[in-house]
Amino acid sequence: MVDMSYEFKFPDVGEGITEGEIKKWHVKEGDMIKEHDTLVEMETDKAVVQIPSPKSGTILKILHKEGDTVKVGETLVVIGEKGEKVGAPARREIPKEAIPSLPATKKKWAGVVGELEEAPETKEEKPSKRDKSERRIVIGELPSRLGAHVMATPAVRRLARELSVDLSLVKGTGLEGRTTEEDVRNFSGKKAEKAEVKEIKIQKRYDFFGYIEHVPLKGIRKATAKHMTQAWQNAVHVSHMDEADVTRLVEHREREKAIAAEKGVHLTYLPFFIKAVIAALKQHPSLNATLDEEHEEIIMKKYYNIGVAVDTPEGLIVPVIKGADAKSILDIAKEIEDLAGKAKERNIDLGDLKGGTFTVTNIGVLGGRFATPIINYPEVAILLPGRIRQEPRVVDGEIQVRWVFPFVVTFDHRVLDGAEAARFANDFKKYVEDPDLLLVEGKN
Repeated sequence: MVDMSYEFKFPDVGEGITEGEIKKWHVKEGDMIKEHDTLVEMETDKAVVQIPSPKSGTILKILHKEGDTVKVGETLVVIGEKGEKVGAPARREIPKEAIPSLPATKKKWAGVVGELEEAPETKEEKPSKRDKSERRIVIGELPSRLGAHVMATPAVRRLARELSVDLSLVKGTGLEGRTTEEDVRNFSGKKAEKAEVKEIKIQKRYDFFGYIEHVPLKGIRKATAKHMTQAWQNAVHVSHMDEADVTRLVEHREREKAIAAEKGVHLTYLPFFIKAVIAALKQHPSLNATLDEEHEEIIMKKYYNIGVAVDTPEGLIVPVIKGADAKSILDIAKEIEDLAGKAKERNIDLGDLKGGTFTVTNIGVLGGRFATPIINYPEVAILLPGRIRQEPRVVDGEIQVRWVFPFVVTFDHRVLDGAEAARFANDFKKYVEDPDLLLVEGKN
């Protein structure tokens, strides 16, 4: 039977993703599938992606189990015809009649097609340089019809037969032009499969002070760790903190909640913050930018795609609201709700996670006044709203109870200075303190 099996490898799904964790197999060995049927759900550092089958056939072999981490390019499954065996390609044998007859001698040498014997030496006459050269060819090579002038060991020739490689077409890179196993594999386009080494891993359940638990660093948490390290190493973080009196915003939002509820939208403060951020960014474009170190340029973005950090059981995911400057507060509120739901369910589209120019990470819903967020690199600034709370404030010489809003702006000091960050914060503060300056539903 001709081997027609197809090895389906974990494809490159974009966004710089290099690996994924198998969350769920939708097939098992022996199943018949059709092209585009879902094979497996893979969890990347961005989202859970459903991988479809590239062709119809039978699942001959599944190479990884649920929970395994698979690199891009590694084989996931082997697809073929029902009853087909999965194994190495058939070895190509050389007919016996193609083996040249050589004179009998005293010594025997292992060759690719059997045993080749060395030409005899006489005591009366020392072999000339030419004699040695000819003897070397007899020992290590075959006549022209079997691949003359190819220097290769029996193991290399055996590998060449298994991979159906004509050694005469392979350029040797070994000593004196010898063909190596690596030369054969590179020529065939197949890399050597690493031998499976089973290690006995001993995990201690306790240390010197007491019991401990080992939690694998994978999925979103692994990606977050990598991204945060990259951000911290590639930006000079400085944080500017301030507070705003948002009593009027609280009252305004209470009135607008009824309008939003009629349209099926849960209106939070976050859409107001986003609109205030955009208004301030338009006056301070250096915060809506990236730094191109290679060309020594600051790239000012003329569009406003605002990322919103969403807390999920697996870690933070940052969906991006595209063209947020052209959307109303209710539009933004609805989009935040939709994207946050998809992020928590891990079925968000990868396109919804890219293209951000500025990020808002909201801890106010959880409590806390101030924190120092890390920039969502390669962006150059991020806003962290704190929890709105009632506090005593002096207004027109009188002590009043007001709604106070703490916030933090972290910025890349390479791109802008503290004075510019302070001016941005002041303008942001102006907009959240006076909601009439913001566009609302029915007024844009």
